[in-house]
Amino acid sequence: MDDAAWAALTLSLTVLGGIWTWMAFRRHGAVAAMRALGFTLLPLAAYLTKTLQMFTHIANAVTDWVAHLVLSPVVWFGFLLGGAGIVLIVVSGMMRSRRLGTAQDGSAKELPAGRGPRSAPVVTDTDPEMAEIEAILRKRGIS
Repeated sequence: MDDAAWAALTLSLTVLGGIWTWMAFRRHGAVAAMRALGFTLLPLAAYLTKTLQMFTHIANAVTDWVAHLVLSPVVWFGFLLGGAGIVLIVVSGMMRSRRLGTAQDGSAKELPAGRGPRSAPVVTDTDPEMAEIEAILRKRGIS
């Protein structure tokens, strides 16, 4: 489309908006007319800032993308790879969060509350008193 066609489209939308504004003023008052006038000025502003053409290019690009999406197995393979990547990211994040409280160097560390498997001991020391306390807590259902 050339500039004259864009100007004609903008002029027709602005005239229709002006008629809508006048009708809104007559039927519903000044508040409705102000709202209609705001919508009426948008096509003119879009033409003057060249965003009307930009919106058309965006709509054409989206339409082309959708047409290729339906017909192209390569695009579907791309979606499959993207989904696999997202699944890997989520699973690795879940696995990392489960390893936060474990001891990496073999030293005794306490796990944060609610982390790690329930059957694993909270304290890895071989202290008999701590083992006894842990057994009592497990007997009561506290882990």
